[in-house]
Amino acid sequence: SLTRTRHSRHLGACAAALSRFGRGDSGDNSGDSGDLGDLGDLAVAAEQLRVARRELGRITGHVGAEEGLDIIFRDF
Repeated sequence: SLTRTRHSRHLGACAAALSRFGRGDSGDNSGDSGDLGDLGDLAVAAEQLRVARRELGRITGHVGAEEGLDIIFRDF
């Protein structure tokens, strides 16, 4: 069914983000983390967790602040 396919896609994206989080990988394949050191690693980890949360939210219907603002200001 369409819903099952959509859920599978979002769960796959969530799992991929969590996997990148576990590896400390940004997922952009550039191999360049700049000179940020630990701060850059923390930012990459936080981004991967944010992506995973967003993908789960798309299944459960929980919308974060960022997505809410996008919805509100989309038509302006």
